[in-house]
Amino acid sequence: MAYRKTVAGVVAAAALLGTSTVTFAATEISWWHAMGGRLGEVVVDIANGYNVSQDACQITPVFKGTYEETLTAGIAAFRAGEQPNILQVFDAGAATIIGAKGAVVPAQDILEGAGVAFNKEDYIEGVRNFYADSAGKMIGMPFNSSTPILYYNVDALKKAGVEAPKTWEEFEAIAPKLKEAGYVPLAQSHLPWIFTENFKSRHNLQFATNNNGYDGAEGTKLVFGDPIKNHFKAVKGWLDQGYFGFYGTGWDDNQTPFNKGEVAMWLGSSGSFGGISKTVEFPFSATYLPYWGSVEGAGTGTFIGGAALFSMAGKPDDQNKCVASFFTYLTSPEVQYMWHKETGYVPITNAAYELAKKDGHYDRAPAAEVGIQQLTLPGGEWTKGYRMGFYVQIRDVMNREYGKILSGETSVEEAFATIEADGNKLLERFAKTTAN
Repeated sequence: MAYRKTVAGVVAAAALLGTSTVTFAATEISWWHAMGGRLGEVVVDIANGYNVSQDACQITPVFKGTYEETLTAGIAAFRAGEQPNILQVFDAGAATIIGAKGAVVPAQDILEGAGVAFNKEDYIEGVRNFYADSAGKMIGMPFNSSTPILYYNVDALKKAGVEAPKTWEEFEAIAPKLKEAGYVPLAQSHLPWIFTENFKSRHNLQFATNNNGYDGAEGTKLVFGDPIKNHFKAVKGWLDQGYFGFYGTGWDDNQTPFNKGEVAMWLGSSGSFGGISKTVEFPFSATYLPYWGSVEGAGTGTFIGGAALFSMAGKPDDQNKCVASFFTYLTSPEVQYMWHKETGYVPITNAAYELAKKDGHYDRAPAAEVGIQQLTLPGGEWTKGYRMGFYVQIRDVMNREYGKILSGETSVEEAFATIEADGNKLLERFAKTTAN
């Protein structure tokens, strides 16, 4: 669906008017989201831009708190018959909302039902499958999409006389030099997301039975093998030698030492690029998430984190058509490029990526392209993501046991045995909830 004005024009118009220009008969739809602060402001800009781009629909964004709070509110509202038209759901909650029978209408069905041509190949490689079903139908519309990458302090690496590592073997070679130069060589901000989920993808390793959970909840079990166990043994060794800093499970707790110039390299979200650009006082750049060269088949791409927008079921056709209209506007190259520039999240379509390149965005900010390049690396059998219910709680189990590994309270083997046992109990419970 073509829209009438450029993104810059409609956002400017919305700002001048102070409200959206809509006719009395405009169909109203609601969008519950978890974007606070500056991200929330950009969400409002997008909504206002859409509202002034046409006069048939009006969308109202509503901030509902954290990802967890937004998901909980959305499910409760659905059960009460008071659900919004669009609900933002984060990666770990995808299986929960998709598994809630009758709760959502696939984004692909919403678009095609409104007569919008849909081709999943229009979406970049690492984006198109995470929120799809096992047959590839897109259930959620990817929105704030990111992937874990390696940021590095250019001055720190220069002082140590080293280059950013492509593999973990290379990291082990340069870590002593970075330590001698006065830096903690490495930190990261999400052990389950970076060192588990995307570790599996980067090495093309199975994460769970039933096609990583995509083929159904019943009987799905976690799969852990030697590569990831050996990785955590290495990480514990790095910590003991002063090559790795672990500051707790809080994201900011681990990013802050990098921002302060104490940590030379930090594994974080590609979506953090915008914030880092405005925060750090040293030159920085980024590269791909390292992998173990010794693992056969390693070096494949990663998949997205962040969240997607789900069209809630039980709404009349006129509202569903407005949802389709908004999704079309949201995924247009101009809007995606604006979102990418303003926030650091990746543009989800190939057309938006091409627009960013054509505009010279990556000539001005090369590190902003790393996440997209990593997401477009060749994939493999196990690189599209995972679909597991009660996964928020499974991440909690991982964080608890990984903390015990790093503190020396338990061994790697014991920790993974516990993660498998407790995680599989949660998966079994979730399967029972979807069977009824």
